[in-house]
Amino acid sequence: MIKTSEKRTKKLHIGLSCTAMALLASPAMAHDGMHAAGLLAGLLHPLSGADHLLAMVAVGLWAAAQNPRARRWLPALFPLAMLLGALAAAGGVALAGMEGLIGLSVVALGMLTVFSVRMPAWAGGLLLAAFALAHGQAHGLEIPADGSTLAYFLGFSAATAMLHLAGMLAARHAGQLASRAAGLGIALAGTWMMLA
Repeated sequence: MIKTSEKRTKKLHIGLSCTAMALLASPAMAHDGMHAAGLLAGLLHPLSGADHLLAMVAVGLWAAAQNPRARRWLPALFPLAMLLGALAAAGGVALAGMEGLIGLSVVALGMLTVFSVRMPAWAGGLLLAAFALAHGQAHGLEIPADGSTLAYFLGFSAATAMLHLAGMLAARHAGQLASRAAGLGIALAGTWMMLA
């Protein structure tokens, strides 16, 4: 009985810590155009702004609450759709309202996590694909001129997948209460970023 209470307290502390980090996150977007070249630029880009970082962790947190089949393919779908958005941007095709959709993705993914929303796999896939296209557009617009575009694309895809995995592992080890607390922090941080 005491061990169970200690575990719950520890999980709550982890969730509150995640929430605090999300709330203290800088409102600066990841799309400032100042990065290294090639693979390193791609790896660093998703980690350099709160919007992408929080949304990608939230994808993992939310996916962890889905049924086992969706849990496997939803986080894999995001980087693929993100690549399509990046390729479109690199080809000159612009997505209207990209930054607004990115901000909305942070809030929505946080709220989906807070309420452990389960939806049909096709609906969850469409929602993630829309958000991923916007994030991919932002990455595609920031391709460094002095590096390999392919390496850059591989880098941001790998970093995104790692952030999804981090969210899934955090949900698995911290538990539902901590995941929901982190989701709330992410949604609040997203709201603050959109209003800032």
